[in-house]
Formats: sequence, structure tokens, C-alpha cells
Amino acid sequence: MYEKELEALRRAGRFRKRELYSDSLDDFASNDYLGLSQKKKQFKKACKLVDEYRTISAKASQLVNGYHPIHRIFEMEMAEQNGFEEGMVVGSGFLANMALIEALVRKGDMLFMDEEYHASGVMAAELLGDRVVRFAHNDVDDLKAKLAAYPARRQIVAVEGVYSMGGDLCDKAIFEATDEAGALLIVDEAHSAGVLGKKLLGIFEHYGIVPHERHIKMGTLGKAYGSYGAYILASKTIISFLENRAKTVIYATAPSVFDTALAYVNMKYIRKHAKTFRAKTKERQQIAKDVLGVACESLILPVEVSDNEFAIFMQKGLLEQNYLVGAIRQPTVKKPILRVILNADVSVEKLRHLLKLIRLNLIQ
Repeated sequence: MYEKELEALRRAGRFRKRELYSDSLDDFASNDYLGLSQKKKQFKKACKLVDEYRTISAKASQLVNGYHPIHRIFEMEMAEQNGFEEGMVVGSGFLANMALIEALVRKGDMLFMDEEYHASGVMAAELLGDRVVRFAHNDVDDLKAKLAAYPARRQIVAVEGVYSMGGDLCDKAIFEATDEAGALLIVDEAHSAGVLGKKLLGIFEHYGIVPHERHIKMGTLGKAYGSYGAYILASKTIISFLENRAKTVIYATAPSVFDTALAYVNMKYIRKHAKTFRAKTKERQQIAKDVLGVACESLILPVEVSDNEFAIFMQKGLLEQNYLVGAIRQPTVKKPILRVILNADVSVEKLRHLLKLIRLNLIQ
């Protein structure tokens, strides 16, 4: 029934399928930035925490009786650490973006979204019709011009702390411009929490920005935090509004109790070992600069390649060397890239070897 569409994807080098990759591969592809996905000791701590309660699963939506004490403990500590009034656990980063954008942008409001914002936010924005304005990626001047050109009852800006494909940081000037306009600011910290800042809290800490009532932070638990799920941090008023209006909170089963527990113990682990992780990050960024001449601001290293076929060819060749990297193609990116994650849990020797192999193939 869809054979022609699949064949067109194959011809364009855009066909995808799920793969079961060996655990023995050196992982430079996933968003497991700190390597916590393989820490069995943390897994056992999470099991012990869940075992303290009679109820071990979510059972229902959070507004029925799926809200678990572990959810609340996690929310409270995450909010306190990051300097926000209140927190909310959500089933995934995708659901968190859907909740925020679909619920917060009401009639008479305008959403200003970075053109490279995550697909989950873009999908939510499609529900809003003419209440959405896209601004040029990380371009504060374009944002200012559009904020001035589209007055609204509430103006809401949506950006990412670290952009998932380019690995670049949101410009601090965008925070300042949003404040000047009196707008709300949604910051997707999926790829910056656990990576940036002295305590690895993310872009707010990295820039020394103290959160206020117009700031909203969301992040995922399936990346640096080595688990699954997401969270939203904001003022008490905004969290209460989401409890009442966000469909992906009201009508979805509550997040997994175990996954929240695992994120909780990993959050504490990251805080305890922040200095070590910062040193590992800096060392790996320096290797990227030494070998490929690229100055990385995060743990995401995008390497642009000529076409989709070459991206797949490179990925397969590196697999033979036991290295797994991402071959990212359209529509995720405009031009194909090898997306290399500077995984803190893989040795610097292997990272250096991988990048030398990439460099060798790029110059041939």
C-alpha cells in the first residue's frame, strides 16, 4: 500500500529502519552523554527506592491516581536545584513540548519559535494556525524585529539550550531580548541539562541567569540523566495552568515510576560527580578541536558530509571499526551530517581514533 513512497525514500537515501546494535559497540551515536545507561549500581539504587512503596507503577493519569510520591520527590528536588518555584514530570520530551506549546499559546497570544526547534515543538505549533512566527536560527535581531512586528496579549518565545543537530548554544542575547519584551521564554534543555554549567544544570546556569516567573524550562530524562521521561520547571501559576489545560498531562498515563526513580538517583550522581564530568567534557571538546579543527560548545559534534549516500557509507564503515555514529539526513537536517556524540564514558583514545578515521575519509 505504501510501497511507492518507501521506494522514493530509498532512492533519495532517506530510508530508515530500526536496528538492534551490539552492546559491544563504542557508542558515539546516542544522547547518553555521560554514559549512565550502563551504570548497574544506579539501576539497583532505583530498584531499592521503588521497592520502598507498595505501588510500583503509574496506574493512571496524574490527575486520577497515577501521581506517585517518587514523582513528587523528583519534581521538588529538580525545581529547587534549578531555582524554579515548581516542577512537573511528563511522559517524554515530545509530550512536554506538546503540553507547553499547545496549552500555553491561547487566543490572542503569539509564539515565536526558533526555526531549528525540535520536531515535537514544530508539531505542536502546527495546531496553532496563525499564532506562530518562526525566526531565523539563533538570530536575536530577527527575533527582536518579529516581536515588534507581532504584538500580542502574551508573547512566548521557544528556543533550545543546545540545539540537537548543530550542537550550538542558544545565544544569551535571546534571553535578554525576551526579557526586554516582557515575553515568556520556553527553553528546551534536553541536550544542555547534564552537560552545561558548573553543576551541569544547563544553559541557565551556564550563563548565570537566575530564573524568574516568565521563564519555563523543560528537559528530558532519556539523555544525560540515563533514564526515560521529562520534566517541566516554571512558576506555580504556569504549572497549575498546565495541570488544567495540557492534554498530554491530563489524558496520558503518568510517567513510569521506575524511570523517574532512576532519573532521580542519576540526578544525584551527576551532582556529586559534576567536576569529573566537566573535565571529561572539556578534554573531549579539545580533541575535536585538535583533530577536526571544530570548536564544540556541547557534547554534540556535527560533521557535514557531501550527500546521504556518503553519510550511510561512512556510518557502515565506522561500524566495521566498532564505532557507532549517527548518519542524520533530511528532513531532520537540511544537509546530511555525521552526528558524533563526545560520550564521556568512551575513552579519549577511541574518540581520537574515530575522529582521525572521519578526517581521513573526508579529505580523500
